[in-house]
Amino acid sequence: MGVAVRVVLDTNVLLSLFVFADSRYAPLRGRLDAGAWRALTDERCLHEFQRVLAYPMFSLDAAAQAAAFDAYSRQAETIAAVVDPVILPECKDPDDQKFLEVARDGGAQWLVTSDKALLKLAQRRKLAHLFGIVTPKRALEIGDARLAASA
Repeated sequence: MGVAVRVVLDTNVLLSLFVFADSRYAPLRGRLDAGAWRALTDERCLHEFQRVLAYPMFSLDAAAQAAAFDAYSRQAETIAAVVDPVILPECKDPDDQKFLEVARDGGAQWLVTSDKALLKLAQRRKLAHLFGIVTPKRALEIGDARLAASA
């Protein structure tokens, strides 16, 4: 299979994959489950996912929250912060900065997000030398193109 693609998934993407089973992104979940992609996270991101799972608007009981959290956290690699990190641009939404930091510190190829503030940073291309910031759809397109090229 080769080396797994290292990715950071923001909380909205995690909800789509592990709570709502968004069929548009089923291949993304399949790549995670098969080990072709390796999700990177840290304690801050895990805490945010756990907190968001408990939002009343999702109507998830404790068992459903635990199942979604466990399904993700079992697959994800929890990384530590780098002592002497590369300086990152500041995201307009301070709550999203942690995803940039995990991508940097974990050596991710991509930060997969639907978040407008993060995607705006991608347009400025200030992080292109470190990792890509892509939508789930674009991550699948890139992944499909790489699979086709290696076949």
